[in-house]
Amino acid sequence: MTAADRPSPWWSAHRHGDRRGFLLARAAITTALRQWFAGQGFVEVETGILQVSPGNEVHLHAPRTEVTGPDGSRAQRYLRTSPEFACKKLLAAGEERIVEFARVFRDRERGDLHLPEFTMLEWYRAGEPYEAVIADCITVIAQAASAAGTRVFGFRGRSADPFAEPELLPVATAFARFARIDLLATIRDGEGDRDALARAAKDCVRIADDDTWSDIFSKVLVEHVEPCLGNGRLTVLYEYPTPEAALARTKAADPRVAERFEIYACGVELANGFGELTDAAEQRRRFEAAMAEKARRYGERYPIDEEFMAAVGAMPAASGVALGFDRLVMLASGAPRIDQVVWTPPSSVHPWSVRDA
Repeated sequence: MTAADRPSPWWSAHRHGDRRGFLLARAAITTALRQWFAGQGFVEVETGILQVSPGNEVHLHAPRTEVTGPDGSRAQRYLRTSPEFACKKLLAAGEERIVEFARVFRDRERGDLHLPEFTMLEWYRAGEPYEAVIADCITVIAQAASAAGTRVFGFRGRSADPFAEPELLPVATAFARFARIDLLATIRDGEGDRDALARAAKDCVRIADDDTWSDIFSKVLVEHVEPCLGNGRLTVLYEYPTPEAALARTKAADPRVAERFEIYACGVELANGFGELTDAAEQRRRFEAAMAEKARRYGERYPIDEEFMAAVGAMPAASGVALGFDRLVMLASGAPRIDQVVWTPPSSVHPWSVRDA
């Protein structure tokens, strides 16, 4: 590619002018949501970006750096993939309703719906059930649409009414409806039976010999379930199977599922929330298993933040959610890609940034 063939930078006047309407919608949505959270009694917080551990999930990857002390000593730190660890420490400290517009970072992510640096809107309610943050999400999404002056979200030929009553869909029901799989029959004693799920899914996804239960679950979810979600109205996908609980507590009435939900519009995942786990021993077990799998797959593991583990045991019962703010702005403003709604998109000097053009 010659210099003449290269696209002009995002900060050129004409390219910025093309995006400016989306950016003004972002500003209006930010203002509206800050006002809404303040009206609900939330305190807006700002937590640290450099962390001892960026998170302990198998498939999330974080940039790393070093900090140098006054004596010249060096310590490895990570750019956070989520503000969750810090926010839960604040819950342990006594905060009851907190919200953050958090800048977060993830390696190996770039596309129409992914950026290596993005804004995550995350909030927590101490002493309240996860149905409360589900209700928050529905209201926040409608508030964003109102602020942007839109009545219907549209993306890749799909549409969703953000003001309509959302569809409430348990994960097991979704798997039965869209993939004809009895998902809960493949869970025993809180663990996924890999061979049972492989047999059930063999006719709908390709299964590799080294695929785990979670791998097969993800393939079915991405290929058969997610495309059917958030069409015409929002979909709340809830009661995730226990092997996919992450940082959510197991549902007391059915140990096969956890208090975890995700919200979709136009097939796009917008939010991921939990009834938060407060059992530190169980959280450690999950993290250690996840880091062992990360080491097997990627040859690395992230440290466990021991202060976070102590905070998990000290925090009150709570519920929280992380919402992809840039994705919400993209849908509410009608932008075709996520990089159209961030004020300073990633540089286009790398091969994986070609879509910045």
